[in-house]
Amino acid sequence: MAVETFKWPIEAGGEGEVTFRLRSAQFGDGYRQTLGDGLNNRSQQWPVILVVNKDAAQQVLAFFDRHAGSRAFLWTPPLGSPGLYSCNAYKPTNIGGTVYRIAATFEQVFHP
Repeated sequence: MAVETFKWPIEAGGEGEVTFRLRSAQFGDGYRQTLGDGLNNRSQQWPVILVVNKDAAQQVLAFFDRHAGSRAFLWTPPLGSPGLYSCNAYKPTNIGGTVYRIAATFEQVFHP
């Protein structure tokens, strides 16, 4: 099955978090040795917010439900390049009439 792309625009102002997975050994004399753990030791997490009409909200929710937190999708984060991400939870809110706010967190994933 082809990898889908998340195509809806998100609200500006999202604050991402980049983390590095490390291995470290602390020695008795105070010396510490640290190295990256694995090939993909740098990962990102981005909280995203969308404000959309009812039709677009239904499309976004269907997209998230199709991926069910376990299937990755393509997404381009701010200041980044396209990568694989997953979303294992989302929160839709009706903010009036047919306008909805959808909050979610995209977490970078890696595949062989």
